Amino acid sequence: MDLKVGIIGFGLRSSLHRHLQRPGEGSVVSIVCDTSQRGREDAAAALPDAQITGDLQELLDSGIDAVLVLTPDYTHRDVVVQTLEAGIPTFVEKPLDISIEAADEILATAQRTGTRLYVGHNMRHMPVIWQMKQMIDEGTIGEVKAVWCRHFVGNGGDYYFKDWHAERRYSNTLLLQKGAHDIDVIHWLAGGYSTQVSGIGSLAVYGDVVDRRDNADRRLRDWFSLENWPPAEQTALNPNLDVEDISMVQMKLDNGVLASYQQCHFTPDYWRNYTVIGTKGRIENFGDGPGDFIHVWTTRTTHGFTEPDQKVEVLGDEADHGGADPNLIAEFLRFAKDGGATETSPVAARAAVAVGDLGARSLRSQGEALQIPQLEESTLRYFAANQSTESVR
Repeated sequence: MDLKVGIIGFGLRSSLHRHLQRPGEGSVVSIVCDTSQRGREDAAAALPDAQITGDLQELLDSGIDAVLVLTPDYTHRDVVVQTLEAGIPTFVEKPLDISIEAADEILATAQRTGTRLYVGHNMRHMPVIWQMKQMIDEGTIGEVKAVWCRHFVGNGGDYYFKDWHAERRYSNTLLLQKGAHDIDVIHWLAGGYSTQVSGIGSLAVYGDVVDRRDNADRRLRDWFSLENWPPAEQTALNPNLDVEDISMVQMKLDNGVLASYQQCHFTPDYWRNYTVIGTKGRIENFGDGPGDFIHVWTTRTTHGFTEPDQKVEVLGDEADHGGADPNLIAEFLRFAKDGGATETSPVAARAAVAVGDLGARSLRSQGEALQIPQLEESTLRYFAANQSTESVR
């Protein structure tokens, strides 16, 4: 029998419904809840057989087997606590929330209720990442000692500075909305979690743009254009705008690895570059999509840039984040139904929020180094046991 799945929030990540709507093959979207009229209209057009509502309680009472929470980041705690309390296995889009305190409340609720929690860090299923992870696990570059990530967000002005993302009260920092993916990947590749973070950043470009507009009546697809260039000539930016458009954080991990993450929202190109350095070499991706390459250096050289010892082509599909999204949803559905181990981790998702949240606090307070509060041992054991209370006892 197909799992009956609900969706809460039918906005930017609503395309995930395509991997859920598989009648006769395992799952079907039976109900969608969105508080906006446009969201409900879009859901009705995409899923004509699903029940459409603006009442969250109606969804909670509908008898669904699992739910996807795709609402804006700042609403995650309020919504997810309710779905977990209702006993519904829950997928929540990353970031887990916009503060470490909210993230901790979500984890505590999942542990107390025993309801399965899954966080949508789809880059753990992205080919470029798991190929690099496989090389590291195989010992290709020895023991990891440093991870650097440069994130060139060429679409930043259109993606994040024309709606609620531009305001700290809603997004806190783009180290979360955009950077949570990369921080999670840094932790995954390094095999540890950050214990200390410091940051610098500024609103270097978009704060000086005077053309502003309330875009509540529009969505990304209505304003996005590659012609919105150069960044200083952007138009119709959000009336209130106080998040940084360039940020850099440094991390010290619990296993001694040092890491850094740099994010810029006014570059002309759009890709992310990871460098992982170990005791026997380093790997670095040049491009992050299918057909791009991961370079591997394991031979010492005497001068300048040299060709890598190995080039590994990045696999995957052009669509759906390199094919990550269908794998992400398939893993969630299996977990919702049967439990067990997953590539993603609520504890790891919390660790990414901790770095983003405290990194923002640091960069807004002269870059001081901040210590990340650690989770209780009982919580770590619960999630390490794949959220099985029986295996913790």
